Amino acid sequence: MRLRHIDRIRAIAILCMVQVHTAALIPPEGISTNHPIAFVSAAVGGMAAPLFVTIAGWGMYSSSKRRVSLESQNFSSWIKWVLPRFLILILCQFLVNWAFLLERGGRFEWMSPGVLTLLALASLLGPVMALMKRWHRVILMLSFVISPLVIVSLGGIDLTWLEMVYAGDLTEWLQRLLLDGTYPALPWLAFIFLGSLIEDFRGSSQIKGLISLGLLGIVASMIYSYHSGEAWALTRGDAMLTFFPANTPFILTSVIFVIVIFKLLEGSEMEGGQPTGGNKLSWIEPAGRLSLTIYVAHFALLGIVAFNLQDRAQLGIYVAFTATIFHTLIWIPLAILHEKYIPNISFEGLLRKLN
Repeated sequence: MRLRHIDRIRAIAILCMVQVHTAALIPPEGISTNHPIAFVSAAVGGMAAPLFVTIAGWGMYSSSKRRVSLESQNFSSWIKWVLPRFLILILCQFLVNWAFLLERGGRFEWMSPGVLTLLALASLLGPVMALMKRWHRVILMLSFVISPLVIVSLGGIDLTWLEMVYAGDLTEWLQRLLLDGTYPALPWLAFIFLGSLIEDFRGSSQIKGLISLGLLGIVASMIYSYHSGEAWALTRGDAMLTFFPANTPFILTSVIFVIVIFKLLEGSEMEGGQPTGGNKLSWIEPAGRLSLTIYVAHFALLGIVAFNLQDRAQLGIYVAFTATIFHTLIWIPLAILHEKYIPNISFEGLLRKLN
């Protein structure tokens, strides 16, 4: 049985990612990075990716844990289960890169590691996480969280966007995947392990205490930012929280927000009841069940837009805003229609057949 609040979280994550990618491609004329609209858009994107990666970690861990309970599982059966997911995620990353190439107005090189290659790498960890003790995973997650501090102390990695998405050979590709790409394993694997821990700590009173402590820390950092004059959060640049590269304060803040979203949407479903909102939010669930396909498809559409917008003036604020909202919300009815008429024609359907 699928958990409905999980599908809703997936839907929110993918729709927010569509929004921020669209907004980044067609920024309205006259809107600077310091404008409130730009800040809200960046905040949505900043929380979308951690949520997307965490929910993937939750799924990998939950599925692996169920398979561990089956006595018939052996090394060969694990390979047959993990390998298709790994290969499809790698394939989807190359499709995204090809659809959104730099030379055609996009943002990636054909070989750029990204969030899907991160998830492909993480898929190999699913069985490992299922066999690990809880506190071992806590220690590993915290190690990933503080890894940016270690990297900076060892000399730091300050790359331009073009450098972050380019890899001239296999060695550089692995370096981008692990250390200094757009979504490197250090520190983004923290969210994969967070997904496994959210599953383990469901219903624990420790979660409420962690949320309270984390929110106090976030408010304190905002107050400090206001009084010191230092920017609180920027996608890139000199700020307390940065996304490219993801620093430790950003990871910690995102962890708290992800946990809050899980708690808000879970409701009483884990006790046999309804998720928050009951059936009123069921219309968003198909988008969550189609998140991987939507991720690839929206980049294909954005690639066409990027190619046609090259060397053209920026759009007006109302046109850009309307286009962004329309492109974000259109995936909800499309997912509903897809599930009704062609549910097996998707990357998710392909994974189900292979598994």
